[in-house]
Order: sequence, then C-alpha cells, then structure tokens
Amino acid sequence: MSKIADSVMNLVAPIAEKLGLEVVEVVYEKKYDGMNLTVFIDKDGGVSIDDCEKLHRAIDEPLDRLDPIEGSYTLNVSSLGIDRPLKTDRDFKRNLNKKITVKLYSALNGKKKFSGVLLSFDDASFVLDTGKEQMTFNRQQCAHIEPVIEF
Repeated sequence: MSKIADSVMNLVAPIAEKLGLEVVEVVYEKKYDGMNLTVFIDKDGGVSIDDCEKLHRAIDEPLDRLDPIEGSYTLNVSSLGIDRPLKTDRDFKRNLNKKITVKLYSALNGKKKFSGVLLSFDDASFVLDTGKEQMTFNRQQCAHIEPVIEF
C-alpha cells in the first residue's frame, strides 16, 4: 500500500467498524477523470449501496481534516464485487469450498490455468480439488486467482 492508502486505511477502518463494515483495501490511483481514492468494504451478507453511502458520509469530514492528499481527488466507497480476485486471507476464507480459477506465471504439467474447489489455505499456499486430483499451489507462483461465478 502507498503511504496515502496506509494513512487513509488507519483513519477509516475504525469508522467503518462502528458501522458494521470492514475496510478491505484502500487504493489511490490515477484514472481517466483524475486522481481517485477508493475504499473497498465488505460485511457478512454483502454490501449494499446504503452501506457505501453511509461510510462515504462518515469519512468525508475526517478525511478533509486529515488532508492526506495534495490537490483534488474523487472519493469512492465500493463493495469488493463478486468477481474480486483472491488476494488476502479473507478472500480465501470467503471462497472456501467454492470453485476458483488459478492462472500461474509458469506452466505446471504443461498448463498455466487450473480450476477446482478451494479446499484449504494458509499464508503461503492453498489446496485445489480439480476433480481429478488435489493440487497444492504456492501463492507466489500464481499470477491471478479468481472465483468462478455461476448463475
């Protein structure tokens, strides 16, 4: 995380917690419309537009007082989205016993892409049931890990 994202995370996480929300990630980046500060939130049962709006209102004034960013920026509060890549332990926990797709940096057994059910994980690796076998992957060998969205 950048210094700006860290200071914003430290400020808004306790405010979100009081509202029953968890701040999962803070991203400060340039987009087509200028600089954007996005606070990604989550809660059990999912995040509503009302949750985003409540947190936005609750952090607007404290952010102005902290003034972590020189110049203007757009503040966004957003849910993670159902297709959010798995990056954190919370992401892995949320997807336990669900189907995921793994893309590797380098081929393993001639393949770079695997799909299966996430059986377990720890801070360094995870186990995937591909239907044919159980495979253990080191998180560092994975370029991208995402949930499989089935309707």
